Amino acid sequence: MKIAFAKPGRPKKGAIVVSVAEGGALSPTAAALDAEAGGLIGKAIAGSRFTGKAHQTLTVFTAAGRLLLYGVGDPAKFDLTWAETAGGGIYAALAHSGEKEVTIVMESGDERRAERAAHLALGAELRSYRFDKYRTTLKAEDKPSLEKLTVMVDGHSRAQKIYDVEAAIAEGVAFTRDLVSEPPNVLYPISFAERCLELKKLGVDVEVLGEKEMAKLGMHALLGVGQGSRRESRMVVMRWNGAGKGVQPVAFVGKGVCFDTGGISIKPAGGMEDMKFDMAGAGVVAGLMQALAGRKANANVIGVIGLVENMPDGNAQRPSDVVTSMSGQTIEIINTDAEGRLVLADALWYTQDKYKPAFMVDLATLTGAMMVALGEETCGYFSNDDKLSDALKAAGDAIGEAVWRMPLGDAYNKQMDSDIADMKNAGARWGGAITAACFLERFVNKTPWVHMDIAGVAWSRKDRGTTPKGASGFGVRALDRLVRDYVEKA
Repeated sequence: MKIAFAKPGRPKKGAIVVSVAEGGALSPTAAALDAEAGGLIGKAIAGSRFTGKAHQTLTVFTAAGRLLLYGVGDPAKFDLTWAETAGGGIYAALAHSGEKEVTIVMESGDERRAERAAHLALGAELRSYRFDKYRTTLKAEDKPSLEKLTVMVDGHSRAQKIYDVEAAIAEGVAFTRDLVSEPPNVLYPISFAERCLELKKLGVDVEVLGEKEMAKLGMHALLGVGQGSRRESRMVVMRWNGAGKGVQPVAFVGKGVCFDTGGISIKPAGGMEDMKFDMAGAGVVAGLMQALAGRKANANVIGVIGLVENMPDGNAQRPSDVVTSMSGQTIEIINTDAEGRLVLADALWYTQDKYKPAFMVDLATLTGAMMVALGEETCGYFSNDDKLSDALKAAGDAIGEAVWRMPLGDAYNKQMDSDIADMKNAGARWGGAITAACFLERFVNKTPWVHMDIAGVAWSRKDRGTTPKGASGFGVRALDRLVRDYVEKA
């Protein structure tokens, strides 16, 4: 869908979107159209349940064409996140209407109107995402008709400049959604790595480590997870050097289990198809690197993803095996379905050891326990650094990706001690998301660190404001904002 901005005026074709405040107060454009239509708009409102509450919609047909009334509620609450939700709602209301073009008339006169307009368009762009790659029998009526969205606003040139930056981030979100949506027979460690190599076109340095290179480095925790698969494991290192030489980098590390059967500790059949998105953490890191490169971020950023398949096989890792991680610490395998933390153990150690980042953030669809704790609405995270933790919370709040800090502590950490090795890979039944984070903390070597457990938020089971049903891309925007506010503005 093409996005454009224009100075205020009367749209000449396509659907028109105008605002209505709570209580039914029409915007100036809506009032002018109502007068031309002999009060038809007011009569339509009076005969409906539409009151102008936030995000309500009502379609009215006049001589001017299709008119979508959009409720803004209290205009004082019309912030950037609200604008994005509105853009997503407008797109959803008109995508399959048969209209090819829509013009949104913004009449807010304050100094942030251009910024709101840009984020309104961003919301529509994010909501318009579709993954129809494998749907060969789609009929024309099943496809969106909307081809162009124009926002009319004072300061339209400034709105366009703001949107151009946000659009680069939206492309990163789309890249993540594409990766997470792919079936596992298409996206596996080698093919995932090949997709990452495409980022070179944006100026990202990309290095792919094979099993021989990882074995030389001592990454037996990661390699142990993938040894039951016929598809070889990979590690991909992506580097964006936007701040130049001599500036300490920051790092993002992602779990990339391209399919997770649970291994020998095999999962139940019901719902196993969802395990294609057990690589969502790696998908977010790849999408973030695209976003940062696309907007030419003034920061040095390392993205590291460990890519494996966890399959049952005669050569698969077994419960009671002991592996030696790259750090030299030994791990007793209690449950082969607690595999993501093994991948991250070596990826985190490698990252902090080689690149000495100012901080690290890892992302993983790590535990069902996190979904029990926070459901599918909020991402739980853990941190060993209060300042970094606060910065992540602020970033998430700023763009509407909800995050909530969870505890760490010695009482939880001791549950990961093993009788025969330095640690075990699974603790007791209770507090599973916390003990998993405690396991990971043993591999960050005092580097300021955040672990984001995105198990509940990586996939949306229903349409939401700016997120269609399916892969969400959660984390790309929050982490981009973290880089903007905590690194670039430092």
